[in-house]
Amino acid sequence: MRSTPRRDGAELTACARRHRKARYFSACLYACAAWALPHAVHAMHLSDGVLPGGSCLAWGVCAAACVTLALLRFDRARLRDPQLAPLLAMLGAAVFAISCMPVPVPWVGTCSHPCGTGLAAILVGPVFTVLLTAVALLLQALFLAHGGLTTLGADIMSMGVAGGLAGYCIFHCGRRVGLSLFAAAFLAGVFADWATYATTALELALGLGEPGARASLFGQVGLAFAPTQLPLGLLEGALTGGALAFLHRRRPALLARLAADV
Repeated sequence: MRSTPRRDGAELTACARRHRKARYFSACLYACAAWALPHAVHAMHLSDGVLPGGSCLAWGVCAAACVTLALLRFDRARLRDPQLAPLLAMLGAAVFAISCMPVPVPWVGTCSHPCGTGLAAILVGPVFTVLLTAVALLLQALFLAHGGLTTLGADIMSMGVAGGLAGYCIFHCGRRVGLSLFAAAFLAGVFADWATYATTALELALGLGEPGARASLFGQVGLAFAPTQLPLGLLEGALTGGALAFLHRRRPALLARLAADV
């Protein structure tokens, strides 16, 4: 009967090290394979490659003009109001965080999400909303892979320009016809959200549809977004109304100084 040779402590330690290295190498190999292999994702906003080059250029020029106007307005306003820059930074962070809440829409390969631009437009106006939305979308495209750089102009136009204008106009129209602060802000949040996705559907229809089929494509994309975006719009309306009512109770002077007509 043969006896197995006994291993000393140094040999066992070396063997354990080799096993640890092998496990570490295998884990790295599996991680690299998982990253490299194609897999389904649900990114938000319009990603690179979704729109043709001509559409990206056209929307980019429009967005650049809006952002330039907002920068010029901000450069003049910050000299009169030193608190404007911190307020815009706070609202920009809120828009960034709110628009990072994805709800997958598998049949179109993207995500729905709330926007936050309705609340921002009520507080600081639609022009500054374009500026803070542009910053939020740029950071999301660079660091979170939400949206693309070539489609950044289209995303700014839908979320910052269309959403901000819709929220601002609905809120002030609602206040003028006698709606309460909460009701006007609720409608502003709802229609700012829905206007964003209606504009996104329009951008997709104009960029991808044939001349005779763009209206049909617009309707199809809108219907694809409807099951998630309709309830999300109502949720954003409640969030907007609740936030503005809270500010009205706790900081009425802040609303009086800003764009909100309380």
